[in-house]
Amino acid sequence: MSGADHATMLANRLRKRARHLRKWARREGVTCYRVYDRDIPEIPLAVDHYLAGGDVHLVVASFEREDEHADEWFDAMAAAVADVFEVPPARVHGRRRQRQRGTSQYAPRSRAAHRFEVTESGHRFWVDFDRYLDTGLFLDHRQTRQRVEREARDARFLNLFCYTGSFTVYAAAGGARESRSVDLSNTYLDWTGENLGLNGIDASRHRLVRADATVWLREAASAGDMEPFDLAVLDPPTFSNSKAMGASFDVQRDHGWLIADTLALLRPGGALYFSTNRRKFRLDGDGFEASSVEDITASTVPEDFAQRRPHRAYRIVR
Repeated sequence: MSGADHATMLANRLRKRARHLRKWARREGVTCYRVYDRDIPEIPLAVDHYLAGGDVHLVVASFEREDEHADEWFDAMAAAVADVFEVPPARVHGRRRQRQRGTSQYAPRSRAAHRFEVTESGHRFWVDFDRYLDTGLFLDHRQTRQRVEREARDARFLNLFCYTGSFTVYAAAGGARESRSVDLSNTYLDWTGENLGLNGIDASRHRLVRADATVWLREAASAGDMEPFDLAVLDPPTFSNSKAMGASFDVQRDHGWLIADTLALLRPGGALYFSTNRRKFRLDGDGFEASSVEDITASTVPEDFAQRRPHRAYRIVR
């Protein structure tokens, strides 16, 4: 089947999904959402809709389609997306998704920085459509962030592998009295600080820590002298093998001790939100002790991701 045929198929599917999701987004007040996620097997793309700076931007990600016509094919798909949403080509941002190893997940894809402000649940975030593989806001965790906000009042909040700090923003907005956000990347920590500032959050009560979260956790848990946290988020990478970390990390293999060390930093009755994007993940309940473990995946997958489960999520109480 030709690229033109695929473009027609994609356009038809996008129009159908857009009609459905536009009504849902308007009703829910959502401005950034997924409109296509490999719905058609022959067209392995994800398409995300962002309302940024008053304009619609579309992010089109291709999943490992590599052949001599890949560039031509992708251009045809991007053109179809632009046509359906009636936006100029400059507002369709393409990226090729491949398996990320080590520090490549942090490496900029281009020198051009196209940063825009978006809103979610009344909070403001910076996103970048071109410079990095991800935009800075994981849309599938929208409902998980809302849960954290509801539980954050007067809490000491811990955000591990914090990325750009969206969970920290929600926790602070929910009334967290202080927080600690840990990440190995200076880029992401700077971004977190900028997101906190964008929302008028007092940075003096919300500390940013540059560290390998796995090492920081083990040291903090073994020291045992840190004031306990009330609420934590643990969203580790599926796999990492960076030079800075000095060892490989695999979420299926290592999540037991990672959860155990995080729970050790919580007060009795404190809650941990643990999530992973590993598709065939299985939680090893024997790897840690908890008073309760609840699989909350179904309640944290939003409408725009319902066709393809993007993550597994658990609420674990010490």
